[in-house]
Amino acid sequence: MASDENVDTTRKAVKTFVPAYQKEEWKRHADELDMSQSEFVRTMVQAGRRDFDIETAESESGSASKVDEAGDGEELADHVLSVLSASEYLSWDELVDELTNNIEDRLEESLQRLQSENRIQYSGRRDGYTLVTGNDGD
Repeated sequence: MASDENVDTTRKAVKTFVPAYQKEEWKRHADELDMSQSEFVRTMVQAGRRDFDIETAESESGSASKVDEAGDGEELADHVLSVLSASEYLSWDELVDELTNNIEDRLEESLQRLQSENRIQYSGRRDGYTLVTGNDGD
């Protein structure tokens, strides 16, 4: 990977098309995180490229989050090669399914662990998870 001095930080537009319901869901989630839609999508893509290893950090303004900069996507590239070596052709959707087939299990395990550690809680009334505040250990 190039050194920080040689990295082009010019902003470029990227377009994607998703179903209307998905866009609304992303917009709602971005609003909850006090992010623009662009910042939300960029952060989620980068998180996915880093195997969902997200590190949240407060900026000087106190509101920004950043993705852990460690890693270069080689692990994902190796996984792509492994999956493709077992098939002649895979569509985009088939490839995504193969690469993410265990994320729901991993998420469930993580949510259960975080709930047992009293770090998050689920609210049926609000149909979602939230951080537990006021822990003595924090």
